[in-house]
Amino acid sequence: MKLPPLNALRAFEAAARTGGYAAAAEELGVSAAAVSQQVRKLERFFGRRLFDRQANRVALTEAGREIQTAAAEGLRRIAEMSDSLRPGLVRARLTVSAPPSLVERWLPARLGVFAARHPGTSLDIRVADDPVDFASGDDAGQLFAARRPDVRLCYGARLYPDHDVVPLFEDRVVPMASPAFLAARRLRPGDDFALLPDGEFIQTNWGPSFATHPTWGDWFRQRGRRGRDPEPDFSAGASSLALEFARLGLGVALGQLALAGPDLASGALVQLDPHPLPIGHPYCAVTHPGHRRRARIAALIETLREGQPALKG
Repeated sequence: MKLPPLNALRAFEAAARTGGYAAAAEELGVSAAAVSQQVRKLERFFGRRLFDRQANRVALTEAGREIQTAAAEGLRRIAEMSDSLRPGLVRARLTVSAPPSLVERWLPARLGVFAARHPGTSLDIRVADDPVDFASGDDAGQLFAARRPDVRLCYGARLYPDHDVVPLFEDRVVPMASPAFLAARRLRPGDDFALLPDGEFIQTNWGPSFATHPTWGDWFRQRGRRGRDPEPDFSAGASSLALEFARLGLGVALGQLALAGPDLASGALVQLDPHPLPIGHPYCAVTHPGHRRRARIAALIETLREGQPALKG
């Protein structure tokens, strides 16, 4: 049995998956010239041209597509065999980067589910605002971060046009407040709270650099009530901070359901109206081109999507 050279097969599979020698070289930690040399070696082995070269990218030939399918499956099985035969010695590592609100109030429980299902995986969680530098791995001033993120969680996809983007879920907002706040004002869920003083509405404002969070004016117009934005005493620059203000009894927040789930379940916050308003854009998982198909990254993304509101379309 004559087998193809493994290094050449790895280089070819990476170039086929990422669409170019430069991207494959970055992934494998070698030069683009080395990837090209390994691909030529594989072409000599099979006696077939595997790529059509097109400027900075490569396109698979018919023979290349056939070999890529078999190569990807073979390399996956070799990796799984290695993991199963060396428990405790081989641990996959995933670096996940996410904005503060998701890390504080949404991500931990889902990472716990993923870790229980994949005990051989180490998770490196980084907290950072967008945009994250995928090239160097530096985010939120972490100048010495040696490893770039495998998965970036973000709101919307506009900041990462050159990466693979997988929509996870679109969150919704509803009015919510603490039981103490409601008791002090003799309000119950379903009561008309539109006449509360402006200062008792907590506004979420992500700032000019980010996509717009729905305002109180948006919500009232949807419900056919007062059609102007109140002038609140508290304006929060993060969704999690708006929920904290509401938990402290400082007012009524237009809170995100995905982030407020534990507080609503425990009774720390009370939902005042059953009609949600979509926030406008989905939360997404961003990966390097082609990497979302890797087994552990795909499994993580699937875990993050479980139990979330279905996306329209």
